[in-house]
Amino acid sequence: MESLDDVIDAMIADRVIHRHRRKWLIAIALVVVLALVILAVGGWKQKVGRTVPTLTAPATVESGKWEYNVTKAEIRVRKAGEYTEAEAELRVYFDLKNIDEEEKKSDSLQGKFMVFVPGGGQEHVQSNGNTCRGELNWVLVYGLPPESCFTNFKVPADFTSDLVEIGILGERYESDEAVLGANDEPYWHNERPDAVVQLKPEVVDVTGEDR
Repeated sequence: MESLDDVIDAMIADRVIHRHRRKWLIAIALVVVLALVILAVGGWKQKVGRTVPTLTAPATVESGKWEYNVTKAEIRVRKAGEYTEAEAELRVYFDLKNIDEEEKKSDSLQGKFMVFVPGGGQEHVQSNGNTCRGELNWVLVYGLPPESCFTNFKVPADFTSDLVEIGILGERYESDEAVLGANDEPYWHNERPDAVVQLKPEVVDVTGEDR
């Protein structure tokens, strides 16, 4: 027959195990979600097996708290000067609307939500966010009409392409334990790919323009 001390020790051990079990389940769930995101993003490198829709601009995409109407792209070339090196950037134009029905908060678009997908096994390139009304990371208010915006991607000075692909990722409004069916407070996170938009870029010489 177990002594009282043994029973108390067993109860304490059971409580400790129960307390930490939930944390381990959360950690495992987050690792699984992260692995799925990595696999999905990696799928953009090759068209074979791509699980998100591939659209042709002009195209409208609802992703997370944002609605994008992607319209056109430019390869903006700046020739070398006496004291400057040649540069180029890929600029994508779009109308952006805040459709955050969950929190109805004002926000600006983060650079990680629009990526340039070079293909050929190369890593995708994050944008620098959104520029609207001439201001970088312009804050968009929920419920207002869309703003005309653009975003830039760094590319090599000699970059050329007849067709570029832009990946769009969106957050999900869910709790940390959504996979486990818990009822913790949800919030925007766990971004995943939602679409790829193809555009035929125009080459624009911007030598001499203000940076």
